[in-house]
Amino acid sequence: MSKTKEVKTNAMRMLDRMKIPYEAHTYECEEFVDGIQVADMLHLPHEKVYKTLVTVGNSKNYFVFVLPIEAELDLKKAAREVGEKSLAMVHVKDINSITGYVRGGCTAIGMKKQFVTRIAAAAENLDKIIVSGGRIGSQLELKPEDLKKACKGEFADITV
Repeated sequence: MSKTKEVKTNAMRMLDRMKIPYEAHTYECEEFVDGIQVADMLHLPHEKVYKTLVTVGNSKNYFVFVLPIEAELDLKKAAREVGEKSLAMVHVKDINSITGYVRGGCTAIGMKKQFVTRIAAAAENLDKIIVSGGRIGSQLELKPEDLKKACKGEFADITV
């Protein structure tokens, strides 16, 4: 089996540096597709695939939330978890300048800056979860505990 050298994303390089094992999944895609479409393209179970959302608080600080693709972020619970009065979703056009990633390729691992990150508590019960690999067309499969370590996150009740 011949292997073509994969171009590593910042997230992959960070996991490599931290000696955190992961499996990369790739798919062909020219533009943004949502997490459900990605899971279907890769024939992955929806409950294992997670999306990354970026919010901004009243304090103007940014917060990152990682949750199942079929779940909805509960902004009130999420705000409480990070000590904010309220949170708003970051506008799509601002994602790249804030995180260094593009919409559809945003991951909590290796953003431009380290933001406070919360991972949906449901992830704790899974052996592996799948998150964006840091670019469109790339997903990473790893242990929830390893994701938590890589993004300096915490598990929390953040979904509706």
